[in-house]
Amino acid sequence: MGNSKKIKIKNKNISIIGMGETGQGAALLAKKLGANVLISDSNKITEKMFNQKARNMGIEVETGGHTNKIYNSDLWILSPGIPSNINIIKNAIDQGIKIVSEIEFASWFTSKPIVGVTGSNGKTTTVNIINSILIESNLEPILAGNMGFAFSRAISNDLFECDKNRVYILELSSFQLENIASFKPFISILLNITPDHQDRYSSMEKYLKAKMKISMNQDKDCHLLYNSDDKMLVKNCKNLNAKKTTFGLENNDQNIIKSDGFSIYNDQKKLISTDTIILKGRHNLSNILAAATAAKILNVNDESIANALSKVSGIEHRLEKVSTIDGVTYYNDSKATNIESVIAAIESFTEPIILILGGEDKNSNFNLLMPFIGNNIKKIVSYGKARNKISIALRDAVELNKVFSLRDAVEECKKSAASGDIILLSPGCASFDQFKNYEHRGNEFKKIVNDAVYA
Repeated sequence: MGNSKKIKIKNKNISIIGMGETGQGAALLAKKLGANVLISDSNKITEKMFNQKARNMGIEVETGGHTNKIYNSDLWILSPGIPSNINIIKNAIDQGIKIVSEIEFASWFTSKPIVGVTGSNGKTTTVNIINSILIESNLEPILAGNMGFAFSRAISNDLFECDKNRVYILELSSFQLENIASFKPFISILLNITPDHQDRYSSMEKYLKAKMKISMNQDKDCHLLYNSDDKMLVKNCKNLNAKKTTFGLENNDQNIIKSDGFSIYNDQKKLISTDTIILKGRHNLSNILAAATAAKILNVNDESIANALSKVSGIEHRLEKVSTIDGVTYYNDSKATNIESVIAAIESFTEPIILILGGEDKNSNFNLLMPFIGNNIKKIVSYGKARNKISIALRDAVELNKVFSLRDAVEECKKSAASGDIILLSPGCASFDQFKNYEHRGNEFKKIVNDAVYA
């Protein structure tokens, strides 16, 4: 069911561009397989523990810029944050160097089944639900990919001794899929497609093309699971080769797993009542249907699915309840980096919301929030690089204040909050103007809120 190509890389020269988690994982795996490894990053990174471990293993490390050593290479492994249009990539292509993603590279060294999950929203929640269900079964899942644990690191850990029931569950961004060649999941899941990363993709078509690459190598022995409520996916999945299965809340006639809003069913058999599921929100019900359908494809029994769904809770930084102070409840939705995620967050509450938007703009259209402001948005506070753009788009529709920092934003929200209100960080932007990543932003928000408890 897997994709092991048994590619020999012993004594090959491999350059790894980017020293984040994916770069580090790829470097360790490549060295373990006997390659000559150089890992290079343009930033002056102070990953002292990794640097020391890498050098002890004989991995060459360079930071603060790329030297010409990177071109003395048989293969490049590219970290997902690096766009394909920069000069060093063009130079490598001109020199005939093969370039692959870390996901592609890791997939060469396993024959175990892979469940790959992509989409604009809901990826992290869905992979976590699948993982919880498989833990309840007789399978041995490993969760990796875009959620913070490199696929290469997982493969490296399993290289010489792997559980016979191993299943890899991968959260996959469009960036990670750009440079795949033979990557072939046993199950590919396409959750939804909405505008995102418009700072990287010049058109919706190019963004969609990157997402659809998850299915490019699938054949009749593989499964493609897609959202039947998403017209764009229905159109683009129609003529693909894999065994096609759907999930959805509206167009569910062909679904294995269905819901009427009150219960979830496998065929006509009731699996679980939705009121016993901790995860709330219509968007999460769709994610649950996708996860449960994937589990059925993997022959997981109904009891294991129901047991897992009754226990699985939300993930950190996704509608995460932080604290209630003086009757005001704070929610951390830092992972909401696009407009659709913000809309999903807004629609999860009926209480008055004071909404924190901002960060680094991804060329998003904040006007898309207009139809949802009249419902229960009491006030918006915009911060960071995108604060002016957000203000221009929304200030005529709702009370709106601009501030510089996230701490300033929380303080501004507190001035207007009354008992029963929700203060919601759902930024709709990337975090890189003031933070390392969305996790850093979410943790800082929680610290600011919790500091107020003890102030």
